[in-house]
Amino acid sequence: MSLEQVLLLLVAAAGAGWVDAVVGGGGLLQLPALMVTGISPVQAMATNKFSSVFGTASAAVTYALTTKFDREVALPGAALAVLSAGLGASAAAAISAEVLRPAVMVILLGVAAFVTLRPALGATGQPQLRTRRRVVLAVGVAGLGIAFYDGIMGPGTGTFLIIAFTTIIGLDFVSASASAKIINTGTNLGALLVFGWQGHVLWGLGLGMAACNIAGAQVGARMAIRRGAGFVRIILLCVVVAMVARLGWQQFA
Repeated sequence: MSLEQVLLLLVAAAGAGWVDAVVGGGGLLQLPALMVTGISPVQAMATNKFSSVFGTASAAVTYALTTKFDREVALPGAALAVLSAGLGASAAAAISAEVLRPAVMVILLGVAAFVTLRPALGATGQPQLRTRRRVVLAVGVAGLGIAFYDGIMGPGTGTFLIIAFTTIIGLDFVSASASAKIINTGTNLGALLVFGWQGHVLWGLGLGMAACNIAGAQVGARMAIRRGAGFVRIILLCVVVAMVARLGWQQFA
């Protein structure tokens, strides 16, 4: 791998850390950058998870120290996510991305329309939505369903978590993003354990990218906390549009 490719990966990792810390979707930058170097797709996914787990954990700590996150959902959800994402990573080779990609595109388009048509969504918390049943539902959706998807494929995991928390239990975007980072750390760790055991992680490269991912994540988390829900909403819409475009290009190119 050339020096230019390594530098590109480090820059991509920093950008991915920033995006992931705000709304998720950093894989849009990091995965394509890894794959153009010529390594195998599974090595790219594995090294991406290794780098990302450090960035998401770093952002999760920053959020936890400076803003409110939903412990009742995030902590059990993260524990479930380690197992569920690991199962997803184990099944990744058996499930074709060509089958999943169109479904993910439709869901993302629905997310974009939903957020656009409901400008008040996530601007402030809606505690009236919170019930015991909804809390259990949020834990299951995040820690089982979304986590399993992250292990198999990944794009949009953080975004899906934020939308789940704002719609199911009425969190504002900043609190939802904080809670999402904790669960996303679990999903990355679960998938990484499987990929590492299978021997797919490029550890040396991953360490360098992890350092840059942490730097980007710290900047992103602080910006999201300082600028608030409106900023997170705008970045979320931009990331969703970019993800749809990226998946569409992969599907039809």
